[in-house]
Amino acid sequence: MLLFFLTGFAPKTVTVNDPNRICGKWISSEKNLIVQVYKDGETFKAKLVWYDNIDKTKAMDEWADIHNPNPALRTRKLIGMSIVSGMNYIPKSNSWEDGKIYDAKTGHEWSASVHIDNDGKLKVTGYWHFKFIGRTMTFTRV
Repeated sequence: MLLFFLTGFAPKTVTVNDPNRICGKWISSEKNLIVQVYKDGETFKAKLVWYDNIDKTKAMDEWADIHNPNPALRTRKLIGMSIVSGMNYIPKSNSWEDGKIYDAKTGHEWSASVHIDNDGKLKVTGYWHFKFIGRTMTFTRV
């Protein structure tokens, strides 16, 4: 009876190797943007859902991807735009790898790696060839 009680009523915990724990809304440590991470097939993506609209001449949902190197994409809206794509979960390293991250401020796309640290913070690293010379952004769950 005690065994049933302990196993039947134990709270469900998220295992460390659960690839879906990355899913949800995350706010940057600077509190200037929120992304929604979601699963798309076997990979993970993130889209921009909110950012600090410093320039109040336009509403947030009016801003477009004007720095995109592809002229055909320069009219797409920033809100809802996919900014991280192709992230594959790697159980051995407990991280999401082999993805791409898009920087709408510059129009550049970089390789990307993501992991959740021991404090539950999402660490997103954008890099060119080598992670150790990349730039890491930190997010907390909303």
